[in-house]
Amino acid sequence: KVCDPKACLMLYISKMVPTADKGRFFAFGRIFAGTVRAGMKVRIMGNNYTYGKKVDLFEDKPIQRVVLMMGRYQEAVEDMPCGNVCGLVGVDKYIVKSATVCTDGEKPYPLKDMKYSVSPVVRVAVEAKNASDLPKLVEGLKRLAKSDPLVVCSIEESGEHIVAGAGELHLEICLKDLQEDFMNGAPLKISEPVVSFRETVTDISSMQCLSKSANKHNRLFCKGQPLTEELCVDIEDGKGGGADDDPKVRARFLADNYEWDVADARKIWTYGPDGRGPNVIVDVTKGVQNMNEMKDSFVAAWQWATKEGVLADEDMRGIRINIEDVTMHADAIHRGGGQIIPTARRVSYACCLTASPRLMEPVFICDIQTVESAMGGIYGTLTRRRGVIIGEENRPGTPIYNVRAYLPVAESFGFTSDLRAATGGQAFPQLVFDHWQLFPGDPLSKDSSCEAHVKAIRVRKGLKPDIPDLSQYYDKL
Repeated sequence: KVCDPKACLMLYISKMVPTADKGRFFAFGRIFAGTVRAGMKVRIMGNNYTYGKKVDLFEDKPIQRVVLMMGRYQEAVEDMPCGNVCGLVGVDKYIVKSATVCTDGEKPYPLKDMKYSVSPVVRVAVEAKNASDLPKLVEGLKRLAKSDPLVVCSIEESGEHIVAGAGELHLEICLKDLQEDFMNGAPLKISEPVVSFRETVTDISSMQCLSKSANKHNRLFCKGQPLTEELCVDIEDGKGGGADDDPKVRARFLADNYEWDVADARKIWTYGPDGRGPNVIVDVTKGVQNMNEMKDSFVAAWQWATKEGVLADEDMRGIRINIEDVTMHADAIHRGGGQIIPTARRVSYACCLTASPRLMEPVFICDIQTVESAMGGIYGTLTRRRGVIIGEENRPGTPIYNVRAYLPVAESFGFTSDLRAATGGQAFPQLVFDHWQLFPGDPLSKDSSCEAHVKAIRVRKGLKPDIPDLSQYYDKL
């Protein structure tokens, strides 16, 4: 606070400035206290660092040179006292976008990250035309993320590289930079991103599903039923009922808040996908011997089944499978993983197909700031895109209105430009992921829009276009 040149160094890096030679950056920022010298060893705290943890932290890294940024020229200087703005050379490989640089050991807290008034909402998927350019693309995306504080580069579940920007124009400039500066003109293929869906069930299975193992000696009898939306959200947020809790605490939580049977809640075998998602397998069998031997096989099968659901190979969400009865071979070798895992996966698919399966789509919550005269255009644009308006309020004393709406992610591409066209540029949307909602329509009924959607996803993933029949997974006694 005192801005004392003799104190310990405190420096905030606000952005990375690309240098003349390809792929190197100056770390550009302001010195708040102390003096920075060429060759001094510093501690670098990135923007994911939390005090006392080791994440995103680099100890004892040397600063190679200190430069003074003068328009288009950089002057190298020996040292630089506090209160000035300077560039550091040689620390660019430790910093993604912004960081705090200090010398005082463990004591200092990192400075707060700068907040931007816009959020990245317009997303495109980028891939290289020639597969041999893929390493260039990955490297280019890393540099792009460094050089622009707003761009978010991520890899989706589907394996695509997604670049998100603040608007169509901003994104266009970023992609031009990516192609020409960071990838030396390698051609890119730019497409609309794929929205990942979830699969769920909405009812208890219409019948008990049976699957036999390949050698016909083991039979599994199961039923599927949905988990409530609130419970899914609690598991995803880690509030309770999730995979990390103590089983007794978890059973109490589920019994108190979600009216589960305590005996069932204690016998949750596994969560999926990745051992922590909002899908569970519950053992409700009575008096079956050797169930614990099956447990590992069921856990493996459930991770596999929840990663690739039955409708469109998407992740499952909010599905509970009850194992009601198991008949198994007396000889342990005939009920090993090779027999049980595929069978357990088939039986969970059969349970999903009998429990009226549905697709779930992600939904953005959309905050629009606007003036009264532009309201009509907003309502029109939202209703065309299956948006649901939840409220509008006037800020007292100003002509500005805030409109809040839910907008399905699948409909959000090009939303910003449509909205601006409809309102003459007087509306500013911000989109943030909010929740999952059921996709309208039944995927199993012929010629519904939902079925067409599922077919499109399956064709894109290179599967057979038709949803598999129940008879593929359900065996007769």
